This record gives sequence, C-alpha cells and structure tokens, in this order.
Amino acid sequence: MSKLVDSRDEKIKIRDAYGDILPEVGRQDEDIVVLTADLAGSTRTKYFGQEFPERFFNVGITEANMMGMSAGLAMEGKKPFVSTFAVFATGKPWEQIRQTIAYQSAPVRIVATHSGITVGEDGASHQILEDVSNMRVLPNMKVVVPADARQTEEVIKRVSGDMDGPVYVRLARAAFPVVYEECDFELGKAEVLREGNDVSIFAMGLMVANSLDAAEILEDEGISAEVVNVSTVKPLDKETILESVGKTGAAVTAEEHNIIGGLGSAVSETVAEGNPVPVKRVGVEDQFGESGPAYDLVEHFGLTAEDIASKAEKLIR
Repeated sequence: MSKLVDSRDEKIKIRDAYGDILPEVGRQDEDIVVLTADLAGSTRTKYFGQEFPERFFNVGITEANMMGMSAGLAMEGKKPFVSTFAVFATGKPWEQIRQTIAYQSAPVRIVATHSGITVGEDGASHQILEDVSNMRVLPNMKVVVPADARQTEEVIKRVSGDMDGPVYVRLARAAFPVVYEECDFELGKAEVLREGNDVSIFAMGLMVANSLDAAEILEDEGISAEVVNVSTVKPLDKETILESVGKTGAAVTAEEHNIIGGLGSAVSETVAEGNPVPVKRVGVEDQFGESGPAYDLVEHFGLTAEDIASKAEKLIR
C-alpha cells in the first residue's frame, strides 16, 4: 500500500530516477536493451550504456529509424526501452510508432524525458504539450505519467517485465516534489491520495503534488477535496473516477499538458458517458509554451496549487 511523505518540500528529477533504475532492471533481465537518439546524457540512459554497452544503441538523430529498430527488437523477444526528448519521441516519429509499434502491438517501452512546460528555457519548440494526446489516440498504446521520482522507479520496474503491447511513459526535465514515501504502482489503476466529499481533483505528473497542496488550501476554505493520482491515463481507471465523482458531484482535472486531448479530455469523456457532473480543466489552454525558468512557467500558465484551488472553488459555487 502506498504511503505519502509528510512534507513535499524535497524535489528530485524524475529522469534521474529513470537513470538509476534502468541498470537495475537490466541486471535482472538480459533481454532488456536500450536505444537513444544522441541524448544519452540528457535522458540518463548513459548509465545503462556504461554498464551494458553491448545492449545499448545510440542511433544518432534518427528517431524514426529508432522506432522501427525497437519494433524489430521487440518482435524478436527483446525488451526495448526507447528514450529521447518527448517532442522527438512522439512528434517526429509518430507515423513509425503507429505503423511499426502500435499497429503490431509490439511491446516497446517509449520512455520520454523533457515533457511539458517544465522543460523551461528551451522554449516552445521543445515544450511538447500534445504528447499524451498523440499517444493516447493510438490503439494498443498504454500511457503512464508518474507523479514523482519514487513512482517513476515503480513504473519502470513494472513495464520492464513481460508486457502486452507498447507503453508510453512521460517523464520530465525539472525536479518534481516528492509525493510518495512508498509507492505501490499498478498499471491501469488510479489512486485516491486524499479523500474528500465536495470536489474530485484528478491529476497526473507534477500536478499531483500541486493538487495535494490545493486540497490543503481548499480545506482552509471549508471545502473537502478528494485528490486522485491518475498516473495511468490509458487504460483509464473509469471505475475509480466515476466512484469519486459519484461521491463529490464535481471534478477538476490538472495536467502540465494541453487541456485538449490529455487527462482533462479523458476524464471528461468518462464522466459525460458514465455520470455527468460539472468539470473544470486546469492545464495549458490551447497554446504553445514559452522560454523561462520551469516554475516561473508553471505560474505563468496558471498551473499552481492556488490556480487549482481557485477553479475548484468557483466550480462548487
């Protein structure tokens, strides 16, 4: 059973957690191979390459080719992890992912770093805000967005085993607040981190920590908020979502992603069909990112705990 930290003051880069756990799972399974497109240092896959050079492939700046290679390796019994920046993992080679990975349901682990606006100073060209949407729309593709470094480790352990079809794991560049002291991750399951009665807040990634902070702000206003970590965006845990809104009667979604096509869309679709309640979406509202320090951008785009709390309060009123 998961256990939360008492304070979310500590921040850890979740790509560092990925770099640490990847050699560990590699020691346990010699079929694990890793591919990267000239970004071994930034994605932290270099540590796997240093320990297992014969199972590590730097293909250069040829992302489409990398996806095709990974599909072939998967179809021959290997367990490929493919890593580059999220904009290069889900944008440039989307057709190859569709045709060679998703269409064949090849068990490829696409683990992308540098997602969302917290890429920071690299600006709009690198701050992909559509990657969850791009991957979620593909049949056979699973989509996972860990909340912090500890959940990242558990996600990588889980997807390193035998898997039916491909998965996209969305990681980040910046350090995220630590949410979990202990994490019990189950693919396809959302987790209620804080129970409440007045509004359900469904969050993924960085926004899980911000949503827990928002719940504390709302508590001071006499509002009881339920916070749910929807780390698996696909397949979506519809049962937990509908059970939560059945209790609270209102929903807020929170994501470091475009509000179109991501978690907000997924939850809205589920609620509309299963138990219609008012929904407000917190995220980047149909625009590109900007260059700036990561957490300045979180504030600029209205993704803070205060922003989540404000939307929840307005929704209830």
